[in-house]
Parts: sequence; structure tokens; C-alpha cells
Amino acid sequence: MLQILKDSLQGKLPNRTEAHHLAAFNGDELQALITTAAQVRDNHKGRVVTFSPKVFLPLTNLCRDFCGYCTFRKAPDEPGAKTMTLDEVLRVVLQGKLLGCTEVLFSLGDKPEAIYPEMKEFLAERGHQRTLDYLREACRAVLEETEMLPHSNPGVMGKGDLQKLKEVNVSMGLMLESVSERLLRPGAAHDNAPDKKPAARLKTLEEAGKLAIPFTTGILIGIGENWQERIDSLLAIRDLHDHYGHVQEVIVQNFRAKPTIPMRTHPDASRDDMVKTIALARLILGGEMNIQAPPNLTPDGYELYLDAGINDWGGVSPLTPDFINPEAPWPALRLLQEKSAQAGFDLRARLPIYPEFIRRAEKFLAPSLIPYVEQLCGADGLARSNGPLTKFPSFYNSNTPSTPGLSG
Repeated sequence: MLQILKDSLQGKLPNRTEAHHLAAFNGDELQALITTAAQVRDNHKGRVVTFSPKVFLPLTNLCRDFCGYCTFRKAPDEPGAKTMTLDEVLRVVLQGKLLGCTEVLFSLGDKPEAIYPEMKEFLAERGHQRTLDYLREACRAVLEETEMLPHSNPGVMGKGDLQKLKEVNVSMGLMLESVSERLLRPGAAHDNAPDKKPAARLKTLEEAGKLAIPFTTGILIGIGENWQERIDSLLAIRDLHDHYGHVQEVIVQNFRAKPTIPMRTHPDASRDDMVKTIALARLILGGEMNIQAPPNLTPDGYELYLDAGINDWGGVSPLTPDFINPEAPWPALRLLQEKSAQAGFDLRARLPIYPEFIRRAEKFLAPSLIPYVEQLCGADGLARSNGPLTKFPSFYNSNTPSTPGLSG
């Protein structure tokens, strides 16, 4: 088994059998796995850890899926149900721009117009039949009115919608979550969630690859999957990236129980499981991949993720909360910077599209988007005027953002 770790340091990626062997590591072998993963990261990424200063916009929290772990989705008659108007979108984005943000993250429910007449009416009043068309209009408005960079997570899509959204997004994303079909069974995490079928999500990732869209994906751990299924999910992502070269970032995210969800008695994914999964992801995906774990979902001890091989903290906002996990505030930038420095890392701000994809902009970006990216990135492809991060003063003292215009 230790030969697999030696091979990893030489750039060899483990095959499926080897990866499953690694997942069985415990004790001293597990520590060797973690140490190797960190070394692989250092060899390719150095001691820089990045984050994206963002505005998080829940364009609509209406959704046709009923996932067992979700607090984001609402029905139209529930408290907090909300679909943002374009005026609300632009008002929040402009506030974020004043605070130094560069990314506009659009999250939204999957195809709510399929089951809710209220969403159909909202869209019809604005000249649309589908939420994805309204999203495209919102992204274009953000670009033209604010010059900030949209990154959309709209759920399962076909080729046509991906192509249209590529014209107004510098990157896009869809969490694979898991390739486990078991999670679709009655009472499981993806019961009554048609858009969480692994085949449908893998198809969206594949179509994004064919269209050369810089893409974020990842796995959600602790929702009922086992180690074999975690490994197979990471391998599925690797296979797609090997074929198309479009996966710019893989997120390892931990489940957190909440009192209002069907899975409220389900145990949280442990920090130890997160550390092990991150280390496995680093060795399976290799040193060139950007691997992220969100710090707000493990407020005590997230710096250990650096030891396991991540090189990115994801999006952090001075203005908007994490609407997917509203109980988990972003860390203040000063604290994130201090914890990163204590672990031996230099914290740097990036754009929603990573430098290696900016360097190949002619392949990965619509021509009309290149000027928007160029004016915000420095020579190294990270956010311009990064320096000591003094351009983000509001991050330093507050981790409880409030967002005007988003009340339900």
C-alpha cells in the first residue's frame, strides 16, 4: 500500500483498486496518506491558498427537488420563498463591488416552473418561459451594469442551455454530490429529487466539457454514501476531466444536520472524515487540480484541511450569507488569513475563473467575456492588486453579513 503513496509523489494517479486500498488506511498509514497528499499539493501549487471574494445571490429558492438535507428550497407559500427581481440583483451586486468583490455566484432551484404556477407567472411577466432564460438575462445585466463576473450553479442542464449560459458566465458549476444510486431510494438523501440522478448530473458535466466551460464540481460527504461510493465519485470526475480538461475545481463539502430538514437526526460528517476524503481527493485527482473545502462548515479546525491537501477556501463574502447553509457564517478574512499563515500559507484572492483557464481564454471563454476578466486579473491570473488583501476591509471585522433586498 505504501508503494501507492510513493508512486503518487512521482505523479502517478491511483487506479480504482489502488484508490480503494487507500480508503482503508488508518492509524500511521492514514497519517502517511495525509502527509503525501500535502506534499503532492506543495509540489504543484506551492504554499498559496486562494479564495474568491464574492456576492452570493439566490436568484430563486423555489425548486422541484425535495432533497433530504436541503434548507435552501422553498415552496411559494412558505416563509422565505423568494425570486429576485433584476433591480434587486443589481442593487446587491453593486454593494458587493464597492466592498471589493469580483464574483457573482448565482444559485437557484432546479426548474421550479415545472411544478409551481407562481414561478411560471413570474417568468411570463418578464417575457420568459424558463428559469434558465431568466438567469441568462440576470447574468448579462450583471456584466453590462457592474462588470463583475457571473458564476452560475443552475442545476442539471442540456447542451443548448450550457452554450447560452457560457456566453454570460466566466465559469459554471454543478455538484456531482455522489454517484450512488442508493441515495435515490425512498427515505434516502436524494429521494424525490429527479435532478440528483447521478447519470443526469454526469451528463451535464460531460456536456460542459464538450463546450469547454470552466467547471466547478465536487462531492457531498456524510449523506449516506460509503467510502467506495466516495472514491467512485471522485474517479468519475477525474475521468471526465481527463477527457475534456474543463474541471477547474473540485469541492469536498461536509453534510451538516439542521433542525428543519428530513435528515435532521442524521449525524454530521466528521472532521476526520473530511480530512481523509480531502487527502484521497488530492491523490486521486493529482497535484494540478484545485481542491476546495468550505471553511464556514467546520468553524473549529478547518485549518487542518490545509494539511490534507486543499489549495482553496472557495467563495467568501463580506455582504451576503451562505444561503445554502445560513447557520454557518463566513469566517472574517483576518481570521482566515491568520489561520492560513499559521499553517504556512499565503492567502490570495482569485477570480471565479482560475489562472490556468485564463491563460487559455481563447478556448475556455466566450470572446465577449475576455475584456471583463482582463480588467480584474493581475499578471499572475489572480485578482488584481492582491497585495496584503487590504482592499477587503469589511472582511476583517465581521462574519455576520446581512443583505438588503433579499428578504422574503
